[in-house]
Amino acid sequence: MKRNLLATGVAVSILALVGCGEKEQEVEISTPIQQASYGIGLNMGESLLQDGLDDIDPQALALGMQDALSKETPRVGEEELRVAFLELQARAEERASSLVSETREANEKYLAENAEREGVTTTESGLQYEVLESGDESNPMPTESDVVTVHYEGKLLDGTVFDSSVSRGEPVDLPVTGVIPGWVEVLQLMRVGDKWKVTIPSDLAYGERSPSPVIPPNSVLEFEMELLDIQDEAE
Repeated sequence: MKRNLLATGVAVSILALVGCGEKEQEVEISTPIQQASYGIGLNMGESLLQDGLDDIDPQALALGMQDALSKETPRVGEEELRVAFLELQARAEERASSLVSETREANEKYLAENAEREGVTTTESGLQYEVLESGDESNPMPTESDVVTVHYEGKLLDGTVFDSSVSRGEPVDLPVTGVIPGWVEVLQLMRVGDKWKVTIPSDLAYGERSPSPVIPPNSVLEFEMELLDIQDEAE
């Protein structure tokens, strides 16, 4: 039987972090090998938490790795392991489904409340924006074929900054159609010189497929973005 039902998560143990029957303070992590072992365990623990498996028994996990490395006879039979993995996978999928539902409800509540704030405009797609600074009314607006220069800072609803050209101290040049749908829409509503606070529903952002561990699936994203320029095609 292939024991990869949970990808590689169950193939790597936190043996160096939690020895079987040992107290945490008795485990040394001073040498490079010990530190690397600890790092493997740390990565695995984070992966398990992301999968909703926060009740894994770390000592049993370490014992399994220890038996494998020592080439000991497995203490649990193949059929028992198969059933156990299937049950674990089913629980993980159930938790993931529940989390998606909870996130969707929280997002809908936040967007509804934000839409009621003074100064917030909601477009037909559900995108929301608030004008912080306005450029001159004679300034141009981008089209789909343009490349624009933008300064921005992106945050999760809890305030976590996941990307910021402001922090890097350098604006970015990007094609209007080369970004997430929410940006494609809002950039074509702005004039050069505008600075807006933009709230982007998850279906106009990354949806279920997050590009980074920093951005959870189905996240509503908030940006402060300033349209600095529209690039000349001749440049």
